[in-house]
Amino acid sequence: MVDIINKIKDAVMSGQADQIQALVKEALAADVKASDILKEGFIAVMDEVGEKMSKDEIFIPEVLAAAKTMQTGLDLLKPYLVESESEYTGKVVIGSVKGDVHDIGKNMVCMMFEGAGFEVIDLGVNVPDEEFVENVKNQQPQILALSSLYTPTMLAMKDVIDALTDAGLRDKVKIIVGGAPVTQLFADDIGADGYAPDASKAVLKAKELLGN
Repeated sequence: MVDIINKIKDAVMSGQADQIQALVKEALAADVKASDILKEGFIAVMDEVGEKMSKDEIFIPEVLAAAKTMQTGLDLLKPYLVESESEYTGKVVIGSVKGDVHDIGKNMVCMMFEGAGFEVIDLGVNVPDEEFVENVKNQQPQILALSSLYTPTMLAMKDVIDALTDAGLRDKVKIIVGGAPVTQLFADDIGADGYAPDASKAVLKAKELLGN
């Protein structure tokens, strides 16, 4: 098992998206459990990717390539994970706030969350306050992640938090905010539970908030 898991990790780290599904199939054919492929392969290597990114040992293009490769393998693995009822880290609802149509950073955060074992509900971009509220109510996520890459839309994050408060749902979910113009001070000012400057730190902050 160790050999094929290491091959999977190497493929993800080097961004070999064209090889990852064949390696996942090889692992499954060798009776490696889907949950082991997820935890020992994908989650472990994305933790390494996050650590390397935080140390400036790799940069956004390499992280995106690794995340894309992981996602390609995860697409094949998901049905097997459902069958095995593999434990997951938690559920995240994520979206770019109203008025913001940027999605590259958000998409990378989504892939990093999935690589860390989270179930991700991606609402997309330009998401109205009421849609966030509806999904917190119906999906009951542990984490709500709000993205803004455009300074004029930052205050829409506060609008979402206010809407959740008005709906009596604020204490039901931990809220993480992020994006280029967002800061820890801003997160504190609007009453968010956490701030993350990049995708890898978003996962770390989510795990911290959940006590993992």
